[in-house]
Amino acid sequence: MLSVRRCSRTGCTELAVATLTYVYADSTAVVGPLATQAEPHSYDLCTTHAHKLTAPRGWELVRFEGEFAPPQPTTDDLTALAEAVREAGRADRPIEATLPAPGVVQRGRRAHLRVLPGAADEEQ
Repeated sequence: MLSVRRCSRTGCTELAVATLTYVYADSTAVVGPLATQAEPHSYDLCTTHAHKLTAPRGWELVRFEGEFAPPQPTTDDLTALAEAVREAGRADRPIEATLPAPGVVQRGRRAHLRVLPGAADEEQ
């Protein structure tokens, strides 16, 4: 499914259209079309930042020569989104609840919901 990604530059809220990747072994910075998925060691850039980027001193910059354009949703993306919304809205959808095993202490964030003993549990 298509996700909306924003420019990685601090303070920029524009849509990402390009991906910046550093190849440290070759001292090269590569700016190309937006990668299909966000990667931990790459940076998404908007059109402005993709065109204005400069490489560090002594590095080579390889930049895509075509026009950067935001990715367009395909019919597969739209169909997957519609199916997900339909599935989430189904009234007969089973609700899965996972409870910790007895005696297991959970640490960290407190839950918003708590399991309270029912009438049958109080009689025992």
